[in-house]
Amino acid sequence: ARTEAENEASIRNRDAETQRIFEAFSIAPNGCLGLAERDDNEPLPPRATIEQHLSKLKADRDRLGGVNLAADDDLKTIADEVSRINEERSDVEEGVAKLRSAIQQLNREGRKRLVQAFESVDAHFQKLFAVLFNGGEARLQLIESSEDPLQGGLEIIARPPGKKPATLSLLSGGEQTLTALSLIFAVFLTNPSPICVLDEVDAPLDDANVERFCTMMEKMAADTETRFLVITHHPMTMTRMNRLFGVTMAEKGVSQLVSVDLETAQGFREAS
Repeated sequence: ARTEAENEASIRNRDAETQRIFEAFSIAPNGCLGLAERDDNEPLPPRATIEQHLSKLKADRDRLGGVNLAADDDLKTIADEVSRINEERSDVEEGVAKLRSAIQQLNREGRKRLVQAFESVDAHFQKLFAVLFNGGEARLQLIESSEDPLQGGLEIIARPPGKKPATLSLLSGGEQTLTALSLIFAVFLTNPSPICVLDEVDAPLDDANVERFCTMMEKMAADTETRFLVITHHPMTMTRMNRLFGVTMAEKGVSQLVSVDLETAQGFREAS
């Protein structure tokens, strides 16, 4: 009876251990050796050694902390995010490459057009300078960057009659005005505009220079069909205009705009 009781207790213990192994590892007891990577014929180490190793593994597990059961899902989410970011980076790099290619193309086209415009303006500038100064010579020069015109500057070299070549800052006030007018009109000849406003540009000029300035302006108006609006107080400039606009104060505090067609007025005068 005692032996049967011990046998039944052993069976119950075996069944309990089998259930515990299954709950822990989801395998039968005979699969524990394979899980531990040991052969069936290999002798087991001493129990004390096994328990010591088990205690060490449990301590290592405790140091790792809690187990994140959603780690696989998090890994998948992060992997998808990394894949999306890599695709976006590829798109950005492709866009940057296209943008750089477009910038290089624009720079090439800009350099080409700048050189063409510079040569055209320089040619007109040299001719107009000689007309306004009744001689002499001038030119435009790119400085600071001989390889890339877009990064360079512009310098004006002028030599009025009887003087040495000099930069614009070394010329007198009247000479600077005539040189600047030559450059402005050179730009207009290169790319004519329907309207040009000149504000007191003849103020620093003497009568002879004003005469040449007005003559060239009349020629410019005829060649380019540009209408020049000149703000001036110089009598000689006024006499060369087609129409005058002024403000008068016939009564104190009351301003009135006055317009005079000089060609019509000249006709009336000749008729009288």
